[in-house]
Amino acid sequence: MALRNLAMAIGLGIAMVATGPIAEAQSRKSSPSLGGSMRGLLGNASDSALDQLGQPGAFYADEAVRILLPGPLQKATKLLRLTDRAGITNNLVKSLNDAAGLAAQEAKPVFRSAIDSITLADGVGIVAGGDTAGTQYLRRTSGEVLRQKMRLLVSNALGRTGAFKQLDSLGTSGTGGVLGALAGVDLSRDGLIDSVTDQAMSGIFTYIGREESNFRKNPLKSGKKLLDRVM
Repeated sequence: MALRNLAMAIGLGIAMVATGPIAEAQSRKSSPSLGGSMRGLLGNASDSALDQLGQPGAFYADEAVRILLPGPLQKATKLLRLTDRAGITNNLVKSLNDAAGLAAQEAKPVFRSAIDSITLADGVGIVAGGDTAGTQYLRRTSGEVLRQKMRLLVSNALGRTGAFKQLDSLGTSGTGGVLGALAGVDLSRDGLIDSVTDQAMSGIFTYIGREESNFRKNPLKSGKKLLDRVM
C-alpha cells in the first residue's frame, strides 16, 4: 500500500509539473497543486462513471446497481411480473432504471462542482488513504448536497420515462395502494423520487470508487492519461 501511494504521488507530481506552465498560461487562478491534480483525477473518475451509467439500460443491466422499488417491494419480483402482464405497471422497474440513467447523463456538472472544492490538504489525505479515499471523501463532504441536486434530475427523468404516469395509474386506493400498505412504504411521487435518488447515488458512488481504484492500481499510466487530456 505504501509503495502504491508513493507511486501515485510521483504520478501526480509528474502531472503537476507538466501541467503547471500550461495552466498558468491559461489562467493565473490555476496554480499546480496536489489538490488540483486530485480534482482532475477524481473528476475524470466521476465523468467515466457517469458516462457508463448514462448508457441506455446500464443501471438495469448491472444487478449491483439496479434500481428497485422501495423497501420490501424490492423482492416482489413475481408480483410485479404479474402486474406487468396485466398491463397495470407496464414494467415500472425498467422505467425507474431508465430515469436513473437519464439523470446520470446530466449529472457531470453537479459532481464536478463538488469535486472542485478539494483543497491541497484534502488532496494529501486522499493520496494517503485507501483505494477509494477520494470517493469516500466526496460522499462524506458533499453527499447531501449532491443528493438534493440529483433529486431534481431524477424527478424530471421519472416524468420523461413515464414512471409517474405508471405510478398514478396504480392509484393510492388501487394496486399501488395495496402494495404500499402491505410493504409499509411510501409509493407516492415524492416517495418514489427519494427511493430512486438514493439508489442512483449509491450506484454512482460505487462506479466512481471503481474508477478511482483502477487509477490507484496504475497511477503512472493514469497520470499520463491526464496529461494527454490536458495537453
